[in-house]
Amino acid sequence: MSVTVLPFAWGADGALVKARVTQCALSRICGVCSRPLGRPVAFVGTPQEVGRNAFHAPPLHAGCVADLKALPYADPTWEVVTTAGFEYVRPNREDVDPRPTFEPNSLL
Repeated sequence: MSVTVLPFAWGADGALVKARVTQCALSRICGVCSRPLGRPVAFVGTPQEVGRNAFHAPPLHAGCVADLKALPYADPTWEVVTTAGFEYVRPNREDVDPRPTFEPNSLL
């Protein structure tokens, strides 16, 4: 698929849209094309996100990753992790980072 419009979970400024990220998690849809997810599920994130296995960007189809990474606001440090499943973790009041995260549970 070629991205000719904005990815579903990202705004025109390249920032994640919180409501759309939540929708991707709860409906199990791709953050780029908004179609239902199958397996494998891919996540893009910085080396720090990969290291702690907690991603801010929503799940993606493996085929949608290249389209997302080709956009001008894509982070050149993004790495890709594929998984068979994930948990959506909402932050606690005490958490320093108020954004929810996606935690892959079956790395491929």
